[in-house]
Amino acid sequence: MRFIRPLILTFVLLLMAACVQATPEPAPLPNPTLPAAPTVEPIPGEPTPDITPTQAPSPTPVPPPTPSGPIPIVFSANIPAAEIARLRDAVASASELPNGRAMEEAGVISDAVNTFLYQPWAQANEPILADRVFAVVAPFATVQDDITMAELRGRWSGETQQPLFVSEDAAIALGPVFESLPAVITPTEEIPARLAETPGSLAIFPFDQLHPTLKVISVDGVNPLSNQLDPATYPLAVRLSVIGPDAESLAPLFTDALPRTNRDASRLTTLIMTGVTAMSRGTAEKMEEKGYTYPADVISGTLAAADITHVSNEVPFIDGCKVNNTFMNLTLCSDYPYWQALEAIGTDIVGLSGNHVNDFGREGALESLQFYRDRQIPIYGSGLNEAEACEPLLWEDHGNRFAFIAALAWWPDTAWATETEPGACYFYDNHDRILADIARLKKEVDVVAVELQYHETYNPWPIPEQVEEFRALRQAGADIVTGVQSHVPQAWEPDPDGIIVYGLGNLFFDQMEAWETRTGLIARHTLYDGRLISSEILTTVLEDFAQPRWATSEERTGILESIFAATPDRNPPPAESEPAQPEPEPVTSASSGQPGLAAPAPADQPQEHYLLARPFAPDAQQL
Repeated sequence: MRFIRPLILTFVLLLMAACVQATPEPAPLPNPTLPAAPTVEPIPGEPTPDITPTQAPSPTPVPPPTPSGPIPIVFSANIPAAEIARLRDAVASASELPNGRAMEEAGVISDAVNTFLYQPWAQANEPILADRVFAVVAPFATVQDDITMAELRGRWSGETQQPLFVSEDAAIALGPVFESLPAVITPTEEIPARLAETPGSLAIFPFDQLHPTLKVISVDGVNPLSNQLDPATYPLAVRLSVIGPDAESLAPLFTDALPRTNRDASRLTTLIMTGVTAMSRGTAEKMEEKGYTYPADVISGTLAAADITHVSNEVPFIDGCKVNNTFMNLTLCSDYPYWQALEAIGTDIVGLSGNHVNDFGREGALESLQFYRDRQIPIYGSGLNEAEACEPLLWEDHGNRFAFIAALAWWPDTAWATETEPGACYFYDNHDRILADIARLKKEVDVVAVELQYHETYNPWPIPEQVEEFRALRQAGADIVTGVQSHVPQAWEPDPDGIIVYGLGNLFFDQMEAWETRTGLIARHTLYDGRLISSEILTTVLEDFAQPRWATSEERTGILESIFAATPDRNPPPAESEPAQPEPEPVTSASSGQPGLAAPAPADQPQEHYLLARPFAPDAQQL
């Protein structure tokens, strides 16, 4: 109740301000018409007289009366108490006031009083002192993506049974948007726990305090995480104004009183990370038939809009690579023109930790590395030797500093770089170095992103070893840990400071044999002011052996429910004894019976990857 009466006064003030008619600007007076000069015949031998008419003198401007007395100000009830305190401090410390007048808080609200208040962004009066953006959030494992403003109003007012937890700052600042205080006001720090224990609940949260365990819900289709957001179109964006006769002269005194914004677009980065790309076999066949950008045609707009677009490309670029779509061909490459598909999605950086990078031998790897260098495409995870392959890629965008690390934690050994030969950075030989790099880089950059080409399985749940090793990378300081090996979507595991993505599935690859391999995930991470604040799950479905499209609402629900159900337990019960480790086996798709592409377990005797030598004659590249 203590907020309602002052808030009503504020709304009355706004109504009054809207009803006051502006004093019309007086029309300029016409210039007086002077008589034409008379014609005078000159007298020979005498000077011609000057008969130019005299201009009428300009009137002396009369200065307006100098205001006297204190400047009356009012802080609206829709300004959070902490912000009012800082505004009052600015009043107390102001050294130069307009015309030497003092400021004092008025006891009443009127059009003669200077009022500080938050207003909806699109209707806010100038001058603007600050702006604030709030987000609707849910627990990360939530299928719902959007809410209408009408539904949100129902939750806000308590008219529906669905709970909405509103932080105190949001409750006060958004009062003019909803024209009332919310039914439930919750301390900001309690909201994540309240969401977790209340099924179906949502909350309204300050943008700059978002973190990865919260899923941001768009409002009427407008997403505050978007790097292309126009805040005027977003209903949960407000601006702090000062309205009144002295507004223009007062505003400079409060420029530094409050943080200018809690959503500075110049400090926001969207990072997209994608799964398996191998433009070979059936995908290559379709690209030759329908165009080199065919795989990108549906999803390119969204991916190219990111500030950083990442691709994990498993296969080498080989000039003149021949299409070989024979069944289970496992010696893979892409022809040079296929880069057009990656260019179409706005690829900025390429991770090369795939276990097919040396499918055409060390010579093919050298050619592929030169392909990237000639086009100035930033790469990491592979290199001319082991030291170069394991070197982090440093990147900066919108003031956010990144370090990207990629490694191969799987077979064959012929894909691993050596001290003198090209290939991928082998994770286990460089395990200590990678952990040390993470710890060092965490002190030097804002976000460390590590991706692993791990053991290939065809289930949404990660295997125990994967959970253990991915969590170790997270604990070492990696903010984002991503599995780029999985050909099916796998679980995600957020915490307040970072996230683990166990597997993204396929981006551009031809695995149409099962629904699981046709579905894919794209991670869209949002970094703000040097910190990961949100990770969005974009869902795709492969068509025509080459082209992913966006999943329908029903398909998306099924994909999300599958990976949410596969999230590993953070506190598993202790085992009574150390279980025996099962021998890895080749995996088949449960729904189709088609063979997967997992490598066999390492044998005691050396053997070739997938039981095939590489390079291999085209007529023999099949099982």
